[in-house]
Amino acid sequence: MTVVRTTDRRAALRLPGGMALPLANLAAAAALIAAGLGLTLLALTTGATPVTLADLARPSSADAAFALAEVRLPRIVLGFMAGWCVALTGAMLQSLAQNPLADPGLLGLSQGSMLTILLLLFVAPAAPLALIPLAAMAGGLAVAAVLIALTRGGGTGTDGLALLLMGIAVETTLSPLTAMLVLYLPPETSYAVSSWMAGSLFQATPATIAALAPWCLVSLPVVAVLGRVTRVQDLGDAMALSLGAPLGWAKPAILVAAVLLSSAAVTAVGPLAFLGVMAPHLGGAISRASGRMRLVLSGLTGGVLVIAADTLTRASPTHFALPIGLSLTLIGVPLFILALRLRALSRLSPR
Repeated sequence: MTVVRTTDRRAALRLPGGMALPLANLAAAAALIAAGLGLTLLALTTGATPVTLADLARPSSADAAFALAEVRLPRIVLGFMAGWCVALTGAMLQSLAQNPLADPGLLGLSQGSMLTILLLLFVAPAAPLALIPLAAMAGGLAVAAVLIALTRGGGTGTDGLALLLMGIAVETTLSPLTAMLVLYLPPETSYAVSSWMAGSLFQATPATIAALAPWCLVSLPVVAVLGRVTRVQDLGDAMALSLGAPLGWAKPAILVAAVLLSSAAVTAVGPLAFLGVMAPHLGGAISRASGRMRLVLSGLTGGVLVIAADTLTRASPTHFALPIGLSLTLIGVPLFILALRLRALSRLSPR
């Protein structure tokens, strides 16, 4: 491994395979990992049950041991994995649609997953729990198939702007259907579903973590294979094609990967509204990146934001449990506005 200069004069670490990773991006990834570990320690010691740092090595009471092993640690692990998947999906979809506002919710992918889950609960309330992730993926894939079929044209694959507009139309159509199903579900199921639709880590169990973990592992080769495509795709279809990017298969592959990752996250914790939009922009504010490193920084930012939101939820002095979606909004939106404002000021400043 050697340190080289990229075409934009940035220092980068060149790996034996030829891949160059900018040192600034690596430092940003290390800072995000450190922030995640620090927030993890804070989250483990925050809550109604008193837990100290010494209890992390040897719990002083049965209550502390239960709070750590059965409640807080599973929530942290599940929250980070779900945040990683949603943020990674948002970054891929923004490159695919060539629009900084694209995310699984805006394109209707999350609505498709939620609608099929609710249909399963409505038609077969006693269905095995193992069918719920399959229903979520079927709904997301169905929406993706509709988007591809309606926006595919020419030899360049899926058109980005048409994909975004069609996704908004699909999301607008499916949203009232989802709300109607929630109203007609049995009261106890409707209440649980409403909590889940606001984003929830209450179902953080070893089984839920085990169900989501394989998709997080699958996301790593997705980043490695599709990261380079997203880098050239950010330059526009014409430039990407001139550089030899295989957009004919890459765009559908990105969309399918986004569906699978977002569906797995929605099944585990519900829709994490706006996270897919915020995380890539906040990751870019920490360190300017493209391609694989942009996806990695986006995923790490999403995971850290969910851990911070979960900590805020349990730090509330009242007994009212904030939905994770609301906590994400309270933490992420001010940071998002600050990042956008600083970016605007940097563009206006004289060089």
